[in-house]
Amino acid sequence: MLDCISVENMRESDALTIARYVPSLELMGRAARGVFEAYAWQGPVGILCGSGNNGGDGFALACLLREANIPCKIFTLSEKKSADSAFYAEKAVKMGVKVNPFTADCLKGFSAVVDCLLGTGFRGELRPVYREAIEAINACTAAVISVDINSGLNGDTGECELAVHSDLTVTIGFLKHGLLTENAGRYMQRLLCADIGIRLARAERKITTENAPPWVDLNPITVTKA
Repeated sequence: MLDCISVENMRESDALTIARYVPSLELMGRAARGVFEAYAWQGPVGILCGSGNNGGDGFALACLLREANIPCKIFTLSEKKSADSAFYAEKAVKMGVKVNPFTADCLKGFSAVVDCLLGTGFRGELRPVYREAIEAINACTAAVISVDINSGLNGDTGECELAVHSDLTVTIGFLKHGLLTENAGRYMQRLLCADIGIRLARAERKITTENAPPWVDLNPITVTKA
């Protein structure tokens, strides 16, 4: 049984946890650890990072891949970073991870590509560079892993104009309503939840074997440290 909540509840739960229990930097490290443990990585790995905390998860994942001697490269869509994202970006660079701006042809030759472009808070129209990146991911031949949500999807409704097609989506903390919609199911083969110790602000909906869509894996990965 897993909790399924709204994007606003996820935001509140995240804030509650950071204020009372676990620092945000630690939570980002745990999120990356959950993604790392969810997939049998083989190099080389390409990671696409956006400007928000979703991108920070990608920088933190790169650190874990580097520690495991799995070759990886990061491609960025913006120079903007949150404070936590900047911390892991600097750490990744110090560990020898190559960071380059995204280009339309940068995803050739990877065994896996990680989508850390847009998080569950995304709304509205895609900016041109994000549209180009999503199209590049969907055109590549690598396995695609989306972090938290397939970039382009609405976290509450599952609607999209354009979204990443993933082989695996690792959502962080709790399932989100939009990920269980029929439309979202067209964009993911498997949805897994990484329990990183976020305290739930308020209960909403329980997902069980009886009401889970076929792409939802009800066996979460539990992470207690970065």
